[in-house]
Amino acid sequence: METRQRRPTGRPRGFDADEALERALLVFWERGYEGASLANLTDAMGISTTSMYATFGNKEELFRKALERYTEGPSAYLARALDEPTALGVVTAIFAGTVRTTTRPAGPNGCLGVQGALATGDSSRGARDLLVAWRDSGYSRIRERFERAVDDGDLPPETDPALLARYVTALAYGIAVQAAGGVGRDELQDMADLALRDWPPR
Repeated sequence: METRQRRPTGRPRGFDADEALERALLVFWERGYEGASLANLTDAMGISTTSMYATFGNKEELFRKALERYTEGPSAYLARALDEPTALGVVTAIFAGTVRTTTRPAGPNGCLGVQGALATGDSSRGARDLLVAWRDSGYSRIRERFERAVDDGDLPPETDPALLARYVTALAYGIAVQAAGGVGRDELQDMADLALRDWPPR
């Protein structure tokens, strides 16, 4: 009786999970969640589908890990910006980080967190919900920082921290969308500078 040879599972020799995750991140960033096929991902990662599942789980789990890496890497400017001593410094750093990250000369343009799963079908709802939560988390952290700025007297007492945080995130996300459409770094920075000329907005 013919027996089937058992396929190897797990990581192949020489497999660098960290490097593979970085490559998967770039595929998701460039193509979005639905646009990144398993073939795209495994080809870029240099591993088999079996190894991908064994190491990272399914595609959604791989995307979750890639988003975590994006948050800790390219998008880490937000955490640093929130440590600025003034609200104006916070916003200036957020816009500068957004422009810099979304117009990298040697990488995908735009923002993984904004465009990664804007338009997806029901099968990709998990990825879409993950990015909604990611964006909401960023907004909440900025709102809380502005609340502290009001308490400290750095922002006028009549400031609405929630509305101001929505304003800042909407501009930052708009910069990311424009960058994905090919608008250059200098023009995007000019747009950010224009928004900062009247701070806080009235």
